Amino acid sequence: MVYGRSDHGRRPVEPVTLKILVAGGFGVGKTTMVGAVSEIRPLRTEEMLSEAGRPVDDVDGVEGKTTTTVAMDFGRITLDQDLILYLFGTPGQDRFWFMWDDLVRGAIGAVVLVDTRRLADCFPAVDYFENSGLPFVVGVNCFEGAGRFPAETVRAALDLDPEVPLVMCDARERESVKEVLVTVVEHAMTLATRQREHAAAITT
Repeated sequence: MVYGRSDHGRRPVEPVTLKILVAGGFGVGKTTMVGAVSEIRPLRTEEMLSEAGRPVDDVDGVEGKTTTTVAMDFGRITLDQDLILYLFGTPGQDRFWFMWDDLVRGAIGAVVLVDTRRLADCFPAVDYFENSGLPFVVGVNCFEGAGRFPAETVRAALDLDPEVPLVMCDARERESVKEVLVTVVEHAMTLATRQREHAAAITT
C-alpha cells in the first residue's frame, strides 16, 4: 500500500504581498490611517512644523496640527493568512511631491484620503493617479466637527469617474481603515481582470 504525504509535511504557502499608497493633502490623516491599522510599529518620518514653514504649510482648518511627514509613513497589515499589504503614506505638501514617482513604483493601488473641510487639497493626488493609471479609491475621512455630505455630493465635487470607488471612513478606526484597503484591492483586481480580458479579445 502506498501512503500519501501528510498535509503537515507540505511547505507553507508563500503569502502574496501587495503595496498600497495612502495619499492626500496636508493634515488629512494619512499618518493616522497607517498607524491605526498597522500590525507592526509604523515607521514615521514626521518633523515639527516650524515658523519658517508657515508661509507654505497651510494649516487653515487643521490649526492643531504640529507635525508633518517629510518622507513617508510605512506600515503592514495581514488581511488574510496569504495576503499581506504594505502601506506607504505619502507626504502631503507640494514641496515633497518629487518623492511620489519613487513611492508609486510597484504599487497596485492607492487611497486618496479626503477632508471635506479642505476638499481642494486632494485634487493633486486625484490628478496624479488618474494620469499615472494607478487604480485608486477615495476615502472621505469623517473628522469630528467637519460637515457631513452624501457620497454623491462629494463625488460630484471631486468630478470623479463613475468607476472610482468612494467610501466614508474614520482614519482612527482599524476596522474602518481595513474596509477601505479591501476596497482598494478589489478595485485593482477588477481593473486588472478587465484589462486582461480586453487584451485577450484583441489578440483573438
